[in-house]
Amino acid sequence: MSHIISSKLLDLSTINTVLSEEKKLQLSESSKEKIIKCRLYLDAKLKTRSKPLYGVNTGFGALQNVKISKGNLTILQENLVMSHACGTGDRVPNKVVKLMLLFKIQSLSYGHSGVQLETVNRLIDFYNNDILPIVYTQGSLGASGDLAPLAHLALPLIGKGHVIYKGEEHAIETVLNDFNWHPIQLQSKEGLALLNGTQFMSAYGVYLLLKSYKLSYLADLIGSMSLDAFDGRIEPFNALVHLVRPHNGQIKTAERLREFLDGSELIQQKKKHVQDPYSFRCMPQVHGATKDTLAFVEKTFKTEINSVTDNPNIFCEDDLIISGGNFHGQPLALALDYLKIAMAELGNISERRTFQLVSGRRGLPVFLVNNPGLNSGFMIPQYTAASIVSANKQLATPASVDSIVSSNGQEDHVSMGANAATQAYTLVNNVERILAIELFNASQAMFFRVPKKTSEFIESILSLYRQDVPFVEDDRVMYDDIQASINFIQGLDVDNRELY
Repeated sequence: MSHIISSKLLDLSTINTVLSEEKKLQLSESSKEKIIKCRLYLDAKLKTRSKPLYGVNTGFGALQNVKISKGNLTILQENLVMSHACGTGDRVPNKVVKLMLLFKIQSLSYGHSGVQLETVNRLIDFYNNDILPIVYTQGSLGASGDLAPLAHLALPLIGKGHVIYKGEEHAIETVLNDFNWHPIQLQSKEGLALLNGTQFMSAYGVYLLLKSYKLSYLADLIGSMSLDAFDGRIEPFNALVHLVRPHNGQIKTAERLREFLDGSELIQQKKKHVQDPYSFRCMPQVHGATKDTLAFVEKTFKTEINSVTDNPNIFCEDDLIISGGNFHGQPLALALDYLKIAMAELGNISERRTFQLVSGRRGLPVFLVNNPGLNSGFMIPQYTAASIVSANKQLATPASVDSIVSSNGQEDHVSMGANAATQAYTLVNNVERILAIELFNASQAMFFRVPKKTSEFIESILSLYRQDVPFVEDDRVMYDDIQASINFIQGLDVDNRELY
């Protein structure tokens, strides 16, 4: 089955399904009509209007007042794409590039951008055949749209640049020949429609939201394991406590923790201690605040990916072409910074639970190993987690509070949302590693609680995990165990209904 590009709103669940089921894209008849109608309107307007239209028959940015003759409009648009393909740094991951294609297609489908139907169809061909332009992480200020990254996304349309196809890098000319396709001849405004937009930031944001929701779920699950292994108390998660401070995320976290620990012998046994450290006791409050942040970030990105973000905007029904600023990434920059801070805190509190587990308290051996001294045990995995947590604190510093003047002063305030996006990518992947280290520690600690058992659900997860990472009897190379733990987390399939 195909996913139909239409006026129906894209949401995270739909996107996840499209990606996981590798659905092909197809334009609805309504979307085709809108695209064609807008293009015909623009062509007619150019024949009758003598006044300059920004980006259509003028230069760009600080060159806005330079009028371009009709005979040079195609050259103007192709020059725009080529000259703006100034990205550098690391390559954008293929999964993010695929989302960039999806969101650019969605934005152009609304019929306010003036592109040819042929251009949108070629983008769909690229998506459906996994022809992924090579895009670079550095170069966007997140203001006039993601100019440099989107230029690299657009280059293959005009027969320039390189792509990943069948897992290998190819010059686009080779791939076009394989499919018997000709390069697109861009018409007036098309280059600008392709380059103006927030699809680089949006693709990173949605990709990271999908991953962050899963990590939020796993933080609750792994935190429950750690709590039980630490001989923690269940009372702080009583629903009554959270109903008198009814933040949605807090209530949901407490409920999830109760479900995970339901039936555990360990959680029900008599305790010698009255309270647990905050990293255990305050999981609903801390994990819950991250959940509420994810809900805000999701709302922002859902609005963005279902919007028109190029410039100028064409309104056929109103007979207007308006130059505005929908390409400015400020909403996304703020949301990405908020995402960074919230996810960094999931890693922060996870590392604190790991620290408590190796501290030799609650009847657990120091560093969770027999014969400590001869064995260092789990001493250094906590160092690793602590190092990553501190790196995340640095990455979580807001990018959106910065700005820099560009285009000779015409673009005098920029969002820096693209920097926030790439920082968030590193940070969220770091959180996955921190949680994997906590899982490694919690599983080891749980061995020292035998013969008592945790809940049936947690036991089932631990049983699967221990097939990959067995009990550490004596010191061994722990890099392998940490990597196996990361792979285990990545491979866990969580029902979408549990996430959003």
